[in-house]
Amino acid sequence: MKSSSGAHYIALDHLRALAAFLVFIWHFLHWTSGTPVPFSQSPVIFPLAILDEGHVGVALFMTLSGYLFAKLLGGRTVIYHRFLWNRALRLLPLLVTVLFAKFLATVFNGTGPQETNEYLQCILSGFIYPTLPNGGWSVTVEAHFYLALPLLMILSRRSAWNALWIILAACAVRTVIFLDQHSVQHAAYFTIIGRIDQFTLGILACQIRINKLYLQKIIPLAAVCFCAFYWAFDHAGGFMGMPSYPSDSPIWIIMSSIEGAFFALLIRWYDTLDIPSTNILSTWIGRIGEYSYSIYLLHMFFVAAAAQYIHTHITDISNFYIGATWGTACFLLTIPIAWISHVLVEKPFMRWRVAYLKPGSIASNGPGMQTRY
Repeated sequence: MKSSSGAHYIALDHLRALAAFLVFIWHFLHWTSGTPVPFSQSPVIFPLAILDEGHVGVALFMTLSGYLFAKLLGGRTVIYHRFLWNRALRLLPLLVTVLFAKFLATVFNGTGPQETNEYLQCILSGFIYPTLPNGGWSVTVEAHFYLALPLLMILSRRSAWNALWIILAACAVRTVIFLDQHSVQHAAYFTIIGRIDQFTLGILACQIRINKLYLQKIIPLAAVCFCAFYWAFDHAGGFMGMPSYPSDSPIWIIMSSIEGAFFALLIRWYDTLDIPSTNILSTWIGRIGEYSYSIYLLHMFFVAAAAQYIHTHITDISNFYIGATWGTACFLLTIPIAWISHVLVEKPFMRWRVAYLKPGSIASNGPGMQTRY
């Protein structure tokens, strides 16, 4: 969470680490086929349902993006093309590396020209549609957010009601899709049509004034309600089985709003805490957050194979609790790989970043300050 302006927010790095862990655990437990832990198996301890539905970590990533850029750009005048240049330097080197590695795997695995052409078509369409592999689809959504960011900042700055109107408009669009196609899960999860709520709520959480004591009182209740909601969602079939995939449940019309609302509250609360940056544990978790982009894109290469190897050769991990324990261990073993990727692939390009905040523009010293974009 260190920007070209030099600002560094270790609290947000902690939350990025949590988001990466949630996504990793979900893929380790279930992959896309419900192995080694069946989708039908749900933990009895209700907060652990968040791990069983760890795809929710993507929602945390998206809400964090909205919050972070509202925090970085708040009260500042931005040179927009330089901002986009910096974001490209941050995201594209690793993404291109992963896509190329995936292409080589496609070629050397003995697939024919048709499969190779299909892969290349997925890459080309990935600029607009969520077709990029290894979680790259979320980078497409993030890029769409950057294009909409100036308008979102202007509207939310003028009135908090504008942010709510954006969310209501997105819900209306998802309702139309649901009525037309009898399912909106794909659009709600994989595209800006669903994720716009989370970006907007992240921006709103940074801009509005919320009493710190009020946050401390309300966050435990909000956490219990959110975990209870996801426990019920998980027991009803969850992401892959409510009742099938893609789901025909109307819950997906508002799912991104529910996730974004809670995570926006969580981020704002955690950002108000006095998180030490010199504490060993805090620094270590922050490092995981710093490497989270590499964890996110690279784990797809090996997470399913690791889970299957453990399940086949070491011990049965089809039980959720055993699987989650092994998944946590494998997540920790992934960190050195992510560190190498961060140092060799990501970090060198960060040196080319340029200042995108105009000198003399008004700075925001914390949440709640007005924003000028």
